[in-house]
Amino acid sequence: MNTDQIKGKWKQLAGTLKAKWGKLTDDDLKVAEGDSEYLAGRIQERYGIAREEARKEVDDFNRTL
Repeated sequence: MNTDQIKGKWKQLAGTLKAKWGKLTDDDLKVAEGDSEYLAGRIQERYGIAREEARKEVDDFNRTL
């Protein structure tokens, strides 16, 4: 799924993202609105993992869509 498709289906994906990364807040997801770089940064911050690891997790998630 490309970035435009992700942004178009963001509200549906937000629930899936929340289930996978429960430490993300509704505000995090609202601000992210399909921005995978922002999302990776929030995951990094909330879970205390390296930026590259967070980016890889987001990329892996995007590939499963």
